[in-house]
Amino acid sequence: MHSVKDTLSIGERVFNFFNVLFFFLFMFLCAYPFYYIFINTISDNQLSAMGEVLFIPKDIHFQNYKQILEIPNITNAFIISVARTVIGTTLTVLCSGFLGFMMTQQKMTGRKFVYRFIISTMYVSAGTIPVYMLFNYLGLLDNFLVYVIPGMVSAYNIVLVKTYIESSIPSSLQESAEMDGAGIITMFFKIALPLMVPILATLAIFSAVGQWNSFMDTVIYVTREDLHTLQYVLYRYLTQSTALANEINSGNISIDQVAATAQTAQSVKLTVTMMVVLPIFAIYPFFQRFFVKGITIGAVKG
Repeated sequence: MHSVKDTLSIGERVFNFFNVLFFFLFMFLCAYPFYYIFINTISDNQLSAMGEVLFIPKDIHFQNYKQILEIPNITNAFIISVARTVIGTTLTVLCSGFLGFMMTQQKMTGRKFVYRFIISTMYVSAGTIPVYMLFNYLGLLDNFLVYVIPGMVSAYNIVLVKTYIESSIPSSLQESAEMDGAGIITMFFKIALPLMVPILATLAIFSAVGQWNSFMDTVIYVTREDLHTLQYVLYRYLTQSTALANEINSGNISIDQVAATAQTAQSVKLTVTMMVVLPIFAIYPFFQRFFVKGITIGAVKG
């Protein structure tokens, strides 16, 4: 019995070989930058600064990570970042999912007007100063809620959910539930929500990455140190390290005076990068199987 491989022509085998080779190269190009950053964070900082660490770490140490973990207020900042990511992502998924579901309800009064109004917010923005004044009026300045409330509803997310429901969930399910006496809340949580897992997982990835990486809202709206996020604390540390490196390079400070910091002034940028992206790397594999399905369903009709 001949295998599929034996039936392939020479041309098909050559094509498959170069096809696999191309995707291996593509995978390498995607993965190498993160690998490069990691090996430079655990290698001798002097060798790293001279560009001698390319594929294999040299003189391995973990002093860079130890220094970052010793930054004052780093533990509290980590808790704040985790809290805003978990709470903000949960509220974003629920609110965007429910509003997207409501935009598919033909019986909803003023549905088209509300939907068009939501879409218009994608193109019209008041600007930073009016938003700051609004947050001040609402009491959101120096308040943890400033991290989660503004991102609860997103026009783009609502469009994704609405398109997904219209293309993937039969209207007959809702009609059957209505005949059995189910209300809007019941239909959403017991019928629509379980069938919306792929698109909701996609929204969760978008929201979690945005919440975790955000620090400008801390810069603009928060002055209390106990509400500073991990990214903001690392940003300040990065700025201070860069300034110190400039002082060393200009000769105003000797390397002997700040040996440990001088050695990590450049590599701290890479260490900060790894500290920020590692949590996202940790959770992404759990959502990956939903991501492609959620973002492509509804793209093709028929």
